[in-house]
Amino acid sequence: MNFIVRGDNIEVTEALREYVEKKVGRIEKYFDTPLTAPVYVTMKVVRDLHSVEVTIQLPGVVLRGEEQNEDMYAAIDLVVEKLERQIRKHKTKINRKFREQGSLKTLFKEDPVGTKADEEEEEFQIVKIKRFNLKPMDVEEAILQMNMLGHSFFVFSNAETEETNIVYKRKDGRYGLIEPEF
Repeated sequence: MNFIVRGDNIEVTEALREYVEKKVGRIEKYFDTPLTAPVYVTMKVVRDLHSVEVTIQLPGVVLRGEEQNEDMYAAIDLVVEKLERQIRKHKTKINRKFREQGSLKTLFKEDPVGTKADEEEEEFQIVKIKRFNLKPMDVEEAILQMNMLGHSFFVFSNAETEETNIVYKRKDGRYGLIEPEF
């Protein structure tokens, strides 16, 4: 695994780097082949709260976890547990997708754009912009991606209709689909 470890408001010591590589490296046991994709790890400290974010972009899937704790080492442990839960929960569906797409191999072994409005001004202030490729996929795969990212919505290109769609998680725990109307 190739780790890219970055610190915001914190110096990433060799001990922290080794701990991240040891702990996050545990998830490699869930894959059929060794991971070649880089593992992005961002550590932050804000008001004595330690935050760790891990992102791994795999073919057709993005694994992402973020956790906070008063102790950086505990936050690392929590984010690894979250990633392992995601893998265990979704690996059957992901492997089925690979097989349906005609691949003989399987992947696993058997942010919303933030906007903030100032009440005194009429303009919206964009604080973050994300750009990504809209990969054609079906609705089930889009829901799977959304859940793995931990987001409440996901924008995708619907493979059946060839239109941009949005899936979202409803407050009742079910899912909704937004389709364009022309």
